[in-house]
Amino acid sequence: MARRKKIYEGKAKILYEGPEPGTFVQYFKDDATAYNAEKRDVIEGKGVLNNRLSEFFMTGLNHIGVPTHFLKRINMREQLIRSVEIIPLEVIVRNFAAGTISKRLGLEEGTALPRPIVEFCYKDDALGDPLVSEEHIIAFGWASQQDMDDMVALALRVNDYMSGLMYGVGIKLVDFKIEIGRVWEGDYQRLIIADEISPDSCRLWDIETGQKLDKDVFRRDLGNLTDAYTEVARRLGVMPANATHMPKPTLIN
Repeated sequence: MARRKKIYEGKAKILYEGPEPGTFVQYFKDDATAYNAEKRDVIEGKGVLNNRLSEFFMTGLNHIGVPTHFLKRINMREQLIRSVEIIPLEVIVRNFAAGTISKRLGLEEGTALPRPIVEFCYKDDALGDPLVSEEHIIAFGWASQQDMDDMVALALRVNDYMSGLMYGVGIKLVDFKIEIGRVWEGDYQRLIIADEISPDSCRLWDIETGQKLDKDVFRRDLGNLTDAYTEVARRLGVMPANATHMPKPTLIN
């Protein structure tokens, strides 16, 4: 079967035209990047794990009434998604201090925040995805005030779901980032979760040991990234209990 037309290629995923209007096929690559792609590598099996984990999280969100672009998984590396108009913002929810907020505010990494904090970054790799305020977002027309209210509400619902899910398997959800897109149903606009939810986009720490089970393993050279992601998948029941890592699948012509 011939490969469909490529629509877009990012650092970790490729979008192809879908089988029906209004759909895309999202392919998960093994590429790992950090620090705005200043550090990069190819980690065998990473794309398979992120595909399966994102499917798991998106399906769970759909089941509790949080709308996402996910329709179904096609194979070990691809999933069928709805076409959405992506709002050019990363929505970040923080439960504990880590990463840039620790540096900006001088907080010790791991400090519990008084409440979940929602931040927005403008999606522009050349600018380093700068932090922006609601004033910037509304002034430059990236989103309306109603959009902003809906985005915060969506992000906090995702946080509630993900925090409880992870706590149940002994993992602390430190923070995560999501993307949100617009879909149109006639004249009615709706906001839905897009892109992916995976250890690439979350900080996940073992509750007991503090072991990092997310992309910080790659950023900070803390071990094998595939093993860390496999541990998350194993605890959630996405992977067999005896799995050690996810190898790259063998393609059969």
